[in-house]
Amino acid sequence: MKLSDVFAEVPGVNISGNPDENICGISYSSKTVQPGDLFAALKGEKADGNEFIGEAVDQGAVAVFSEREKPEKFPNTWIQVCNARIALALCAANFYAHPSQKLKVIGITGTKGKTTVTYILEEILKKANLITGVIGTISYRGPGTRSTAERTTPEAPDLQRMLREMVDSGATHCVMEVSSHSLELNRVTGIDFDVAAFTNLSGEHLDYHHSMEQYFDAKKKLFLIPSRKKMAVINCDDAWGKKLLSELKMGGITYGTAPTAMIRAETFSFSQEGLEMTVKYPAGKISVSSHLLGKPNMYNILTAIACALTLIVPVHSIKEGIAALEGVPGRFEKIKNTLGYNIFVDYAHTDDALRNLLETAKELNYGRIILVFGAGGDRDRQKRPRMGEVAGQFADWTILTSDNPRTEDPMAILTDIEKGIKKTGADKYEIEPDRKSAIHKALSRAERGDCVLVAGKGHEDYQIMKDTIIPFKDTDVLRRFLKEMEDK
Repeated sequence: MKLSDVFAEVPGVNISGNPDENICGISYSSKTVQPGDLFAALKGEKADGNEFIGEAVDQGAVAVFSEREKPEKFPNTWIQVCNARIALALCAANFYAHPSQKLKVIGITGTKGKTTVTYILEEILKKANLITGVIGTISYRGPGTRSTAERTTPEAPDLQRMLREMVDSGATHCVMEVSSHSLELNRVTGIDFDVAAFTNLSGEHLDYHHSMEQYFDAKKKLFLIPSRKKMAVINCDDAWGKKLLSELKMGGITYGTAPTAMIRAETFSFSQEGLEMTVKYPAGKISVSSHLLGKPNMYNILTAIACALTLIVPVHSIKEGIAALEGVPGRFEKIKNTLGYNIFVDYAHTDDALRNLLETAKELNYGRIILVFGAGGDRDRQKRPRMGEVAGQFADWTILTSDNPRTEDPMAILTDIEKGIKKTGADKYEIEPDRKSAIHKALSRAERGDCVLVAGKGHEDYQIMKDTIIPFKDTDVLRRFLKEMEDK
């Protein structure tokens, strides 16, 4: 593709060099540049792409764009842009011929529930005989392809490439988790969304966004991306959802339990086998049964129903899709055993998510709740004592342990959490920095009917200790210990 076509309708562009240069690809990392590529010199939190331009050119980049002016004696085509990240997103959309315009794209944003909603919607769309791709925290998948996700929402060139591959493989729909980071960094700019859904908002990533207001503003950007066809789907039971509704000129389709919700859970019940609910919507009612557990999943299902109805998916496909989903990896994922223990692995890694997890376990009337959790290193430290406070309030026994300590001292992280537990006056806890040992201690303490919750890592299959990534998966560790216990 000609360079001038790659930059078509990208604002604030000044090309110094050959506008007819043939571009074979777009790269934002000097390590992945191929001959004939356009290199995007992005300034990040830890590194500045402008420092790697020489390496990119040596690798074969024929053109470079940057917010900086062209250096003297630079041999190749140089493009100065006003905003490198917006330029990258729009260039990628041009290069891959705007695949989002040939798909129905559903973007899910919010703090909790995004992953589960994508799994529910995927099943619903499959039951409607629609060919669906998913881009999210656990994996990127489409017709005949599946790969482990490196991040919830990839960089713009990767996103556009995936969407193009979905279109070329015959996909009709794409369901995408849209993170606050990706919105702040303009990764999804240039994607033509059909549905933008908001689940909820609670404290997370505040080390990055600094305040709830800034976090909300980042999420709100999904609803402000230009699109000729976008509909907003918003949880009106959530305070931040109400705020979003009040600020959107486009309005929105609301869901929740409030009488004013357009798509409303009229009746609902929860059990250890799943949940049942009747949902009222403008054209009638739908009764659904799900294997998913607890009130948080009621809201996840409502989100999916609202999105599906907005897309005019048949009601029978909605019911069948919801019933078909057995569970979601690392999201209140049940670990089967013959010992009579109720064991779950969950991704809860904030105080609000931990509270929801513990409240759900209590509402399902299990025995004692034994909780294993920690907090990630080099991340929001303010949430640690809050997480400890939640554990002290709701768990019958807590084992504090490591959860990706990264460059921090694991004991320092656990001490931060412990302050919150002590604040509640609870003394039913212990500290075991080794996560494998902590899980073993939890199982050793459990009795028939008890509930063991291993929280924080969910689907993750690694531990980050300093600069080392160690293979580690909670579900695998649990199953190994359980087999040893069952064999005895």
